[in-house]
Amino acid sequence: MQCRDGCAACCIAPSITSPIPGMPHGKPAGVACVQLDAQLRCRLFGQPERPAVCRSLRPAMDMCGDSREAAFAMLEELERITTP
Repeated sequence: MQCRDGCAACCIAPSITSPIPGMPHGKPAGVACVQLDAQLRCRLFGQPERPAVCRSLRPAMDMCGDSREAAFAMLEELERITTP
């Protein structure tokens, strides 16, 4: 599976606790990463500055579903069940 154009759910829905260039304290769930461009693509993709958690994400049906809305729903649920 490949990333869906214009989705960026994985760059918005989950919280990221590691530093991101431009977001030294990471980002809260539901907030777009500052590294998303106008086309909802990561400016850090393929760069060493990209956080390890972002590099580890791989598009898959169980994370992305069959639409952007499904991806948000799945990632929001994952965030809910993994946040203390």
